[in-house]
Amino acid sequence: MKELQISQRGNNTPASPIRKLAVFADQAKKEGVKVFHLNIGQPDIFTPEEFFNAVKDHSEKVLAYGPSNGLPELRNNLLNYYHKCGYSNIKEEELMVTTAGSEAVLFSMMAVASPGEEIIVFEPFYPNYNGFAAMAGIKLVPVSTDPETGYRLPDREKIEAKITDKTRAILVCTPNNPTGTVLNRDEMDVIKEIALKHNLFVLSDEVYREFVFEGEHASILSFPELEQNAVMMDSISKRYSACGARIGCIISKNKSVMETVLKFGQARLCPPTLEQIGAASLIATGDKYFKDMLDEYKKRRDFIYEALTSIPGVEVKKPSGAFYMMVRFPVDSIEEFAKWLLTDFRVNNMTTMIAPGPGFYASSGRGMQEARIAYVLNTEDMRTAVDILEKGLEVYNRRKFGE
Repeated sequence: MKELQISQRGNNTPASPIRKLAVFADQAKKEGVKVFHLNIGQPDIFTPEEFFNAVKDHSEKVLAYGPSNGLPELRNNLLNYYHKCGYSNIKEEELMVTTAGSEAVLFSMMAVASPGEEIIVFEPFYPNYNGFAAMAGIKLVPVSTDPETGYRLPDREKIEAKITDKTRAILVCTPNNPTGTVLNRDEMDVIKEIALKHNLFVLSDEVYREFVFEGEHASILSFPELEQNAVMMDSISKRYSACGARIGCIISKNKSVMETVLKFGQARLCPPTLEQIGAASLIATGDKYFKDMLDEYKKRRDFIYEALTSIPGVEVKKPSGAFYMMVRFPVDSIEEFAKWLLTDFRVNNMTTMIAPGPGFYASSGRGMQEARIAYVLNTEDMRTAVDILEKGLEVYNRRKFGE
């Protein structure tokens, strides 16, 4: 009998480098080992109580379908938020609620590019872009950035060299996951000029817009020349420490884009209702929550940067935003080292989990010594986690090289 075959789409979709070692972490936990998760952007800061109160107080007797573009109360509150951010020209029909930022990225990709067409992306990049592109049959074309420059955008010529007759969009993420780089306005101006010159869309992932420690966030929404080219994707997950709520949105003044993503939304019916109700209340929490949160993450950023740079052989640039950094470790294979930490190494029955770097690149052979570190734990836990990394490096390299 002929063997049943999985689709090419399924075979082409990569496992997440953030989660693919989870089986080893789970096994360690079953054995009673405490695992410090520096691999995933799951903050330990409490979700504002307004979210839970709104869900708890919901009194409808039937949990019904909602509109495909999102509940009116949430959409109105989101519009007020963006208007307060300075984008007062956004209209109701130019915003759609999605099932998290993930769906926002997937729908945006599918709206602007057909199967076999290309989207330019700067690497290292959020690895789920790879998964979304594979699901949509779209090819991501990487443009490399350099850790020595802090992962700034490369020269315009290097970007334009990647443009072909199949290129449909440029995807940017600022503040960046995984590097923490915040693109300045001059860099975004370069993106704008290339997009206008070559008639390309710009997909802008702005999930970490509040997380800026130095510099200023230059939203794609602040470039009026790009009104018809710009598609902004956002989420409440990080901003309100509500990753499990799975609520995001798409904003674009391009009518055809919004009509298209709405059709995709109709096919999946609607975003989750209770989470939208909670999210609508979250957005009214005010600026103090953001200020306190930003102060805490800056403290964590400064702490882990100092801790990591004190380890012999470790190299890292201090990020300006988000809550990630790409770190170069003195190992021959970061994949092997990350797995070994989970399977073989313990300090007082504890270990640390990191996200191996190769999965954050599309170019083969890159990131072999890098890992993404998410500084989402309190400083006491991060101190222990980094201490485990330092001790692990000593043991691993002695074992590896027979010293």
